[in-house]
Amino acid sequence: MSLFDALTLPEPKDAAASDVMIGRMLQSVRRHLGMDVAYVSEFVGGESVFQVVDAPGLEGLIKAGDRRSLDDVYCTHILAGRLPEIMPDTSLFPLAASLPITRDTPIGAHISVPLRLADGSVHGMFCCLSPHPEPSLNARDLQVMRAFADLAAQQIGRDRAARGEVSEKRERIERLIREGGMEIHLQPIFDFARPRPAGFECLARFTAEPRRSPDKWFLEAAELGLGVEMELAAIRLALKTGNALPRDVYLTVNASAEALLSEGLDGALQGFPLERLVLELTEHAGVSEYGALAARIDALRGAGAKLAIDDAGSGYSGLQHIVQLRPDLIKLDMTLTRNVDTDQARRALAAAFIFYARETGCQILAEGIETEAELATLKALGVHRGQGYLLGKPAPLDQTLRGLLDDAKAA
Repeated sequence: MSLFDALTLPEPKDAAASDVMIGRMLQSVRRHLGMDVAYVSEFVGGESVFQVVDAPGLEGLIKAGDRRSLDDVYCTHILAGRLPEIMPDTSLFPLAASLPITRDTPIGAHISVPLRLADGSVHGMFCCLSPHPEPSLNARDLQVMRAFADLAAQQIGRDRAARGEVSEKRERIERLIREGGMEIHLQPIFDFARPRPAGFECLARFTAEPRRSPDKWFLEAAELGLGVEMELAAIRLALKTGNALPRDVYLTVNASAEALLSEGLDGALQGFPLERLVLELTEHAGVSEYGALAARIDALRGAGAKLAIDDAGSGYSGLQHIVQLRPDLIKLDMTLTRNVDTDQARRALAAAFIFYARETGCQILAEGIETEAELATLKALGVHRGQGYLLGKPAPLDQTLRGLLDDAKAA
C-alpha cells in the first residue's frame, strides 16, 4: 500500500476495523522510511501500552498488548523536549544512549511524534524504530510521520467517543432494567361473540429519557447484548400488571426466540397462571434452529400457556414460524387487515390463513382493525377475534380497569 492509499482509507466501522486501518498506516510509514518496527502506543497510568504494532519477523521483540514503564522509554523525554522527535542515530544523543532500552532492544534509529487528541491531551505516540542507525532520516520524513500521527489521532478520538457513547447507552439500558422507566399499556382483544374483551395485549411504553418509540429502546438494548434482559423486564412488569385484571381474561406478551429459550424466562413467569398467558413470537425474530425452540414451547404449553405467531403475512419468516411451531393462535398483520374490505388480494391472503387455521385447529386474530367495514369483512371471512383502534386503543391499567367496570355496569 502506498502512502497516498494509506492516507485515503475509508473510515472504519468499529474498533477492530480501526486497528486494521492504523496497522496499514504503520506498515506504509515503516516501509516508506525503511525501518523495522512501527507502533502506536497509549499512555496508561505510568506505562506505555502498545496498541497496534507492525514489526514483521520481530513479534518476539514487540507485539500489541506489551507494555513498558514510561521511565524506561523515550516518550516522556520527547514530550518534555529533552529528546528530539527524530533521531537518525541514537548514539549521538547522550540521554538516549544512556537509557537501557537503547542497548537492550536495541534502538539505532528512532522517530516518534505524540498523538494529540482534539482536546489537546496526548494519547500516546506514533513511532518507528530500527536496530541500526538510519542516516537518511530527515525533516521531510518527520513531516510524513506527523501527518500520519494526526490521522491516527483523529481515528483514536472517534473510537474513544464511540466507546463513551456505547458506555453511556449501556448504563442507560441497565439503569432502566434495574430501576424502572417502563410501564405497560393494555390493548383489548375481542372474541367477536362476546361484548367485553377476552384478553389484552401487553405493550411496553417507556417513560425514561430520551423519549422515543419502544422499538428503538428494544433495538438499542439488543445491539448492546441486553435485548433478552429488556424483554424479560417487560414480561415481568406485564404479568405484574395483569394480576390486577379479572381472572377470566388472558394476557399476551411479546417474546423473541432468544427470550423464550433464556434461563431467566421461568423466573419472569413465576407466580402468574400460565393458562391465562399467550406468548407472542414476533415474525421479525429470526430462528436458526427450531428444534430447541419447539421443545421449549411444548413445555410451556404443557404448563398451560399458548403460543401466538405475531405479524403473520408480513414476511417469509412468519410462515416458517407457523409451519415449524404450529401455534395456537395466528395474528394477521395489519398490512393484511388494512383495507381488507376493498382489496381482493388481501382478502384472498386472509382467507388462506383462515383455511390453514381450520385445517390445523388453531385460531385467527386480526390486528389493526380500524373501520367498521374491515371488521364486517373479517367476520364474514370467518375471523373470530380481533384488536385495533376501532375496538380499543392501548391504555394504562387504571384506564383499562375503568373501562371493564363500565362494560360490566352496561351489561
